[in-house]
Amino acid sequence: MNVQVGQVVTGVVAVVPAKDEEERVGRTIAALQRIPSVMQIVLVDDGSSDQTAAVVEWTGGVDVVRHERNRGKAAAMESGVRRARQLAPGAPVLFADADLEDSAEALGVIVEPVLAAEADLAIGVLPPQDTPGGGFGIVVRTAREGIIRLTGWAPQQPLSGQRCLSPAALEAALPFAPGWGVEVGMTVDVLRAGLVVVEVPCELRHRVTGRDLSSQVHRARQLADVTRVLADRSGLSDKVREGGIAGGRAVRSGAVAAARLARPVLGTVAQRGGPLVGKTVRTLRGNGASADAGTQTSGGQERRHQERRGQGRQHGSVRDLRGGRWHDL
Repeated sequence: MNVQVGQVVTGVVAVVPAKDEEERVGRTIAALQRIPSVMQIVLVDDGSSDQTAAVVEWTGGVDVVRHERNRGKAAAMESGVRRARQLAPGAPVLFADADLEDSAEALGVIVEPVLAAEADLAIGVLPPQDTPGGGFGIVVRTAREGIIRLTGWAPQQPLSGQRCLSPAALEAALPFAPGWGVEVGMTVDVLRAGLVVVEVPCELRHRVTGRDLSSQVHRARQLADVTRVLADRSGLSDKVREGGIAGGRAVRSGAVAAARLARPVLGTVAQRGGPLVGKTVRTLRGNGASADAGTQTSGGQERRHQERRGQGRQHGSVRDLRGGRWHDL
């Protein structure tokens, strides 16, 4: 399927990154197959230690890509995009989490605006989940505030992984930001490219992360990745280029200080567990660090950041679906 400029596309390729999801991925794939606009499905098994790939192969009708070792979500998504382009060149790509199970069928609503050329990036907004759990909102707030600073847009769910991208949006977002910052980097990059982003309410259910030790460590990694992605898009590389050796030393000095500060807190997480992400953030703030550390460097540097944020607001177009109608934001 080759798509020409201005041509309305009738289908998408669904990409499902997965690791150790043998219990849920089969039902997720079956639900995606019930969406009329999903032409092909690519499952990327990112180094699973269970039978995730085997379950999907048994389901049938799915193209399976395997990573011999775990390479992370962003790498799995990129592998899926490469395969999707081989299967259906020029088609939009729908990203779906592997744990959605039967609710994945509801993703059809975020495909529609992209196929109708009304949006380049459509993001699914999930309702409150029935299962108790979840974090303290620190990572979400960090992501939302960072996106606001860089683009002027305030997303409802900045970390939602349920996304449909047009070919133009894929070009703007690739290569994806590494690690757990992939969604935040994608949103910023697509908006800065002057493309249209929408959030669409979507009746989805997924596994809610708890508050045990492993969940807290996961959130700490999320926070680190999101903060890194925002910093990369906030002009730190410009500072190195403009400041030469001195600028490089300043950035390295800040990074070393941040690492030194974080090391004892992360060590405590590993040893004792518990809800320490909030304590980590309070500790960082108490020592003068923040998500946009390094951006408030000088009057000239701050003016350049303001200009970039203004450009994001000017060129990016954002709309929201409320009451059955699209609304400009």
